Amino acid sequence: MLDQWKRWESGKVLPNSEYQRLIASIFGSVSGAMFAAPRDPQDVMRAAGAADPDTTEVLARLQASSVDQATLDALRLTVDRLCADYPTTPAHQLLLEGRSWLSRVGDLLDMRMTLSQHRELLRLSGMLALLVGCLEQDTGATAQAETTRRSAASLGAEAEDQDVIGWSFEMSAWFALTRGDYGAVLAAAEGGIEAAHERSVSVQLRAQQAKAWARIGDRRRVEVALDQGRVLLESLPYPDDPSHHFVVDPKKFDFYSMDVLRTVGEDRIADSLADEVLRSSTDWKGQVTSPMRAAEAWVSKGIIAARGGDLEGAVEHGRSALDGDRKSLPSLAMVCQELGVELHQRYANEQPTIEYIDQLKSLA
Repeated sequence: MLDQWKRWESGKVLPNSEYQRLIASIFGSVSGAMFAAPRDPQDVMRAAGAADPDTTEVLARLQASSVDQATLDALRLTVDRLCADYPTTPAHQLLLEGRSWLSRVGDLLDMRMTLSQHRELLRLSGMLALLVGCLEQDTGATAQAETTRRSAASLGAEAEDQDVIGWSFEMSAWFALTRGDYGAVLAAAEGGIEAAHERSVSVQLRAQQAKAWARIGDRRRVEVALDQGRVLLESLPYPDDPSHHFVVDPKKFDFYSMDVLRTVGEDRIADSLADEVLRSSTDWKGQVTSPMRAAEAWVSKGIIAARGGDLEGAVEHGRSALDGDRKSLPSLAMVCQELGVELHQRYANEQPTIEYIDQLKSLA
């Protein structure tokens, strides 16, 4: 069995799809994260936006008196590129760019176009509004983020686009989670699942449910929500561009499970998942490609170290979470405060605890 496992790890042979799902479920993961098949380099290049239009070309098209298909295609690629830049581009920089494009696309809505073109522009405006709202939340502008989220929801409804509507509900659940309103998390998640049905956003909505139930303390409902998310994710094709912010890639499921299992006290599995999140958040050059996921993985390791009696390790991991430039402030503050609670309960009078909690106050 060990030899067979090593062959699977090498990628030379893989179990069939049914066994992949069963094995992944044992570890609280999904087959797309554990047994991802190598992708064709040309597919990767296309997904990465190798054919993205030049910004000057797009702007020139926007000066026309009417909207044509080439303009819509160029805008679609631009929006996808902005969404793919979300994990690594400084939030304030991407926020300025996102707002600028949202204004430009909004101006197009007054031009001559067909009904289908109008609907596509509404959808693109909705996606940009979602992105801008996420960035506003990341920078701590929570009231502004909620206003933008509502605008995105309205645009999604007008365009009759399930993805935009579903992600607007997901943002509502996320915002509620960071302020500790778990009832609102559950209500938003249910609304989003009802609107989006089997779209990939429903996987993340199930994850938000699991996070809320974990913090409420209902272990059974945690497991139900995670299992429902896992089953749905297994049924979906592997995304063309996993880096797109509004696409749920299989590796993100380990990130969800890490948070939930840590919260309910499954420290051994959560620690292993944190290691996997850190590994998958770093490229072959050692560059962190998903800094916000990595930060929460460091916090998870810090909480688990604190529970295990390792004060120095807990504080070191906690500080690693605060080191990066790309942060989602409310989310990071939430999990770092959970680490602070663990430290205060166990090592309230220790100097490393006092210093770390002081550092958290500056983050807030």
